[in-house]
Formats: sequence, C-alpha cells, structure tokens
Amino acid sequence: MASTTTTTMRAIVQDRYGDADVLQVRQIARPEPAATDVLVRVHAAGLDRGTWHVMTGTPYLLRLAFGFRGPRNPVPGRDVAGTVEAVGSGVTKFAVGDEVYGEAPGSFAEYAVAREDKLAHKPANLAFEEAAVVPISALTALDALTTGRVEAGQHVLVIGASGGVGSFAVQLAKAFGAEVTGVASTSKLDLVRALGADHVIDYTRDDFAASGDRYDLIIDIAGNPALSRLRRALTPTGTVVITGGEDGGGPSGGMNRQFRALALSLFVRQRLTFFVGNVRGSELVRLTALIETGKVTPSLDRTYPLDQVPDAMRHLTTGKARGKIAITGMSA
Repeated sequence: MASTTTTTMRAIVQDRYGDADVLQVRQIARPEPAATDVLVRVHAAGLDRGTWHVMTGTPYLLRLAFGFRGPRNPVPGRDVAGTVEAVGSGVTKFAVGDEVYGEAPGSFAEYAVAREDKLAHKPANLAFEEAAVVPISALTALDALTTGRVEAGQHVLVIGASGGVGSFAVQLAKAFGAEVTGVASTSKLDLVRALGADHVIDYTRDDFAASGDRYDLIIDIAGNPALSRLRRALTPTGTVVITGGEDGGGPSGGMNRQFRALALSLFVRQRLTFFVGNVRGSELVRLTALIETGKVTPSLDRTYPLDQVPDAMRHLTTGKARGKIAITGMSA
C-alpha cells in the first residue's frame, strides 16, 4: 500500500447535533484505509440534504444509525472527488494517482476513506468540483426513475426539478426517452428548461394536480403534496415515487407519508412507493457514460472553501440553490 508521511489534516468537525454553528475547522488525525478501502486526497466534496440531516440529527430516527448524542463520525460530508492517495491490500480497481469520485464518509476534509465499491473513475470531462456533486444526488435520481420503471415515451413529472436530485432526474428521464415536466419556483424555471424539460410548472402560480394533465410517473422530491393530489395527477395505473419530505415533523420526519403511500398502494390500481438510496460504484460507471456523452451535466450553483462550510449549509437551507453546492480548496 502506497502512503504519504502526512499524519494530520484539516477537516470540518462537529461534536454535537445542531445548526451550522456546530461546524468547526480543526487539525485532526488523517484516516488510514483498511484492506478494501481507498484513501482519497479530496479535491472537492458535494453538499447534499442528507449531510444537513446528519448535522442536525433530524429526523430523530436517524440517530439510531449515526449516534444518539452526536454523530459517531464527527467529520461530515459524503460526496467526494479527488485522487487516490493510498489503497488497501485488497483493492484491485484503483491505483495511486487515479482520479475518482463517489461516496466517502467524512469528505469535508483533506483526506477521506472510501470503500472500493463506492467509487468510480471520475468522468474525464468534469472538473473535480463538478464531479463531486454527482454521486449521491444523481444516483438518487437514477434510483427513483428505476424504481418508477421509467420507459421511453412516458410522461414524467418531476416535483422539485431545480434542486440537487431534481436537476439530475430531469436530465436522466430525458436520456431515457421520456417527455418531462418540471415543477419549480418562478426564478428557477429557466434552469429547468435548460436542463431539458419539455414543460415547466411554476408552483407559486399553478397547481400540477389541477391542470388536467396526467402523468405515467411522478418523482416527488421537493415538497409534501398530499397523496390525494399526487394521485389526481397520475394516470389510472401510473406510479408515484416519493424521495423527499423535508417539512415532516416528529421522530420520522417526512417518512410517514412514504409509509402511508405504501399502505394505500395495496388497495388502488396506482402504484405509490419509495426506496432507500445506495451509492454503488457500478451505477457510477453507468452515470459516467451518460456524463461523458453529454446526456447528463451537473448543475453547479456555487462553491465554498472548506472554512466556509457553515455558510454553505446556510445557503442550502434557504432553498435558493439552483442545482448543487460544492466544497473546494481542501488540496492544492
């Protein structure tokens, strides 16, 4: 295993759950890869909504996995793009110096460890900050469309089309041959059109469920529309895939709507469902092909240096981001 002599690194650290003020820059020990791990020298990291959930410790059920009083891994961040610094003895797909992207818990740091099966070679046509915002959001969008059994010629509605997951869902649905309608706010309709949407709906003025249009597949990302509204916008045998619900309260957050959807789906012809996302290197390879052929392009709203991660988190929660946010400046 090749390795550097560096033993410490700069990283964002949080000792407890809370808002962006709990995030601090510290010098900590550099992680070391196990046999099937890859040590990545981080050039950029993506900021996704899941990282915000871990920072705040909400919904409370997630603390069963991440820690009750505070996160077990004090370094936040999951999306990563960088170069391979060292590999474990059992790693066969990557070598020192390779440019990679994928999921590496603790990516808001100069170095992060990733499992070999959570990485892929970085698309050649993307800069590191562009590649860093792809893995989790793009794979969530891909999983949503796969769960929804998208087919060429279908009419697909993407609710939350201008956000991180939505911006990829629009492009992927188009790449699969669907006719796509994107729902977003007034100021972001131009972005949704630029992503390739055939039609747009301004949710501040129009109700997608009242238009009379019916969709074969609805990808619900951004809000919490009632299941009755979603069903009104579906064809008689259409499918809803729910991937969002940020405004839900209680221990489970917005997940209660997903569970109700599954239960209701047992008694109606329409299919209402959700999924649990997972980053897989094999699916990243599939995304790489779509990116390198120009069918999918990450929409990068802005970048922040490592010491401004709290500001990046605050920007994320405003809902004003057009696409994705990247953290940069970890490595020269």
